[in-house]
Formats: sequence, structure tokens, C-alpha cells
Amino acid sequence: MKLLLIEDDAATAAYVVKGLREEGHTVDHLADGRDALVQAMSGAYDLLIVDRMLPGLDGLSLVRSLRSAKVEAPVIFLTAVGGVDDRIEGLQAGADDYLVKPFAFGELSARIAALARRAPQAVPETVLSAGDLKMDLIARKVTREGVEIDLLPREFQLLEHLLRRKGRVQTRTMLLEAVWDLNFDPQTNVVETHISRLRAKVDKPFERELIRTVRGAGYRIEA
Repeated sequence: MKLLLIEDDAATAAYVVKGLREEGHTVDHLADGRDALVQAMSGAYDLLIVDRMLPGLDGLSLVRSLRSAKVEAPVIFLTAVGGVDDRIEGLQAGADDYLVKPFAFGELSARIAALARRAPQAVPETVLSAGDLKMDLIARKVTREGVEIDLLPREFQLLEHLLRRKGRVQTRTMLLEAVWDLNFDPQTNVVETHISRLRAKVDKPFERELIRTVRGAGYRIEA
């Protein structure tokens, strides 16, 4: 599974990350609630492990924001805030489980496995769309207003990523990781260049603009 751990205590984070990676999971770690909200909005994670007391944005607000944005990945609160009312508040905010520190790693692992078994198996999408733009993933064909659009492989991959997350902002870093498999900033304008090429093919010949720049944040495709 691909997991996101949101924990500001360095020792706890190192312990959890090490254990989960040894079990074969892919784990990303963030310590700041606001940074984590942006990352989690990508929809790239199978499960989130969230502390309640976080800098930037507290865990309850983070989870509420994700649920409001229809991000449905299971959430486990892993926190020292463990009163009955606190647990109820966490579950009502949208969490699926609640584990109180100090905790046994084996129990955390078992709870992750239980949530993974419970998660519905989604039927793979074969057609993605936004307005009059349609992408057939089997035929590898893109059309708008019935007109076929010829895309290069990387352009197709970039558009697919945006369509799968339509209405949600995708930062430059997210796009570099998802489309170019780069976990660092190469200091090039490769994202901007490909967005420009996509717009020339997908937007300019048509009346309505679908690919939008969100100033200071990134890009999104209109729902």
C-alpha cells in the first residue's frame, strides 16, 4: 500500500516509517498539517495515518477538509489525545480508526490490514471525462466535441493524471513525481512546456478552457 504518515514527532515518525517499509509498504512522511493537506488532496494514497496535534493545521481540521473534498482514503488517527470524547470527535470528523499513543506497532499494522480488507475494490475506469473532453484509456484515444486530438505519450499521461483528479489542484512537484517519476526538482520548465502543449491541443481550438492555472499553486482541469 502507499501510505502517508502525518506526524510531527521525529522519533515516532522514524519508528513507524521504518516498520511499515519493512512490511513492504511505500510510506511518505510529512510533519506539517497544511503541507499534508496539499499532498493528501492528490488522491495518491491508499491510507493516511494522522496525528491530531500538528503544526500548520490540526489533524481534525485536516481530515474534515479531506472528507469535504471527497478524498475517501481510510484514515487512522495515531495520537496521544485519547479520551472517549476525543475518540468520538475524531471518528465524527471522518476518521475510520483511532489508536492512542503509546501504541504497539503490531496493533497499528493489524489495523492498517483490517482497513485494507474493508476497502471496496473499485472498478477500473476505462473512460475519463471533463465536460466535452473524453479520454478512452483502452483505445488510447482523446476527443473533444467528437474531434480526435493527437497527443504524444507524455502529453497523454499528463492529461490522464489531471483528469483522474479533476477539480483538484496539482502542484508542479506532484506532476513531476507522477508523470516524470522525479522526486526532486530538476530546475527545468518541463511541466510548463507540456502544459502549454496540452492547452494548444485541448483548449485553444475550442470555446471553453478546461486546463486552468491556479496562481501560486499549480494546475487543475475543470470538472
